[in-house]
Amino acid sequence: MTAQEFFKNDLFAENAGVVLLEVRKGYSKAKLEIKPEHLNAGARTQGGAIFTLADLALAAAANSHGTLAFSLSSTITFLRASGPGDTLFAEARERYIGRSTGCYQVDITNQDGELIATFESSVFRKDQKVPFEVQE
Repeated sequence: MTAQEFFKNDLFAENAGVVLLEVRKGYSKAKLEIKPEHLNAGARTQGGAIFTLADLALAAAANSHGTLAFSLSSTITFLRASGPGDTLFAEARERYIGRSTGCYQVDITNQDGELIATFESSVFRKDQKVPFEVQE
């Protein structure tokens, strides 16, 4: 099983349209094509849609070492609006990994490379293996 196949079981992200593009140890990249169902009342991308994109990228990077990990705390800062027709990308990078915790930063950009939001999270690493392997 690949990481992409495993994370298709994240039904919330899957139903939102988040696609996992790449997973390496301590890194992942995901995308979300913004459609009308992702918009808030102001016709901009709803913050929860952006958070969901970042959260899936975080999950893939945090689980990439073969150990099941869950978020302890996450913070997102919205910097620029996006809307219909935009494609957003989330790149998660590991900042620290220990025996039982890890810290990650996720940058969310649009199709033009403009920074839309930043997301930081700490995770708890359980003593349980994931059913996929990731390359360096």
